[in-house]
Amino acid sequence: MKRCGDMLGLQGLRLPPAGFLLLLPFLLLLLLPAAPAPHRASYKPVIVVHGLFDSSYSFRHLLEYINETHPGTAVTVLDLFDGRESLRPLWEQVQGFREAVAPIMAKAPQGVHLICYSQGGLVCRALLSVMDEHNVDSFISLSSPQMGQYGDTDYLKWLFPTSMRSNLYRICYSPWGQEFSICNYWHDPHHDDLYLNASSFLALINGERDHPNATAWRKNFLRVGRLVLIGGPDDGVITPWQSSFFGFYDANETVLEMEEQLVYLRDSFGLKTLLARGAIVRCPMAGISHTAWHSNRTLYETCMEPWLS
Repeated sequence: MKRCGDMLGLQGLRLPPAGFLLLLPFLLLLLLPAAPAPHRASYKPVIVVHGLFDSSYSFRHLLEYINETHPGTAVTVLDLFDGRESLRPLWEQVQGFREAVAPIMAKAPQGVHLICYSQGGLVCRALLSVMDEHNVDSFISLSSPQMGQYGDTDYLKWLFPTSMRSNLYRICYSPWGQEFSICNYWHDPHHDDLYLNASSFLALINGERDHPNATAWRKNFLRVGRLVLIGGPDDGVITPWQSSFFGFYDANETVLEMEEQLVYLRDSFGLKTLLARGAIVRCPMAGISHTAWHSNRTLYETCMEPWLS
């Protein structure tokens, strides 16, 4: 009688031991290509723009915080118009920063975030107005005089030692004065007509004075995904401090909040539209002086980190 192996034509062949057959499925798994590692969504690049008399070195703590909470984020602290060069006319600075941010945006189709401090917040708002194809997701305005500045500060006393805020309009609202960045956003509530006629920067980006680009600038500004406004009552430089939130003095030096400002009521550059779509975040914080906003860890975690997607 033939054995089963002979009947199947396997005579003369040495069969593998039973233990090997049990391991065979696992060995086959080793030969399969490895599954790709799970892909973690990358963070959008962050661009940082400094303020008056600043440089990129001032933001070393902020850079550290971003690297800790969002590892792998590409952060660029733009090193332009440092120190006294920050007194250059703001439109000149806008052009320089535009040339620097355009290539970064072009390489980030998913969008970028802007963190812009003090005077830099006005530079960035102008960038959002003049750049037709910007792709800014979050624009974080860090203690920036968005509705202008009207206060005696150490910066002013150094720059114009013989002038007080009550008579600085005589300098700032002249062609010579408009060659200084700080005069580009000097906003004297007692001389509103002079401000509207002489301001070569703030009155234009606010849409307070007619100009041929107003409609296009408003459309460009509204491309922003989110506007985050940060400031506080202990700032000590931005005057009034509510300017960081688009509030400002009336002729009696009573502060009117953003919703009471004509630029909001007329929606002249898009504030009202942004608020209606829930795209404005206001983050006031007490106890922080002007030069400490970008180094305060609690402020970063509360008001900035949540919006750096």
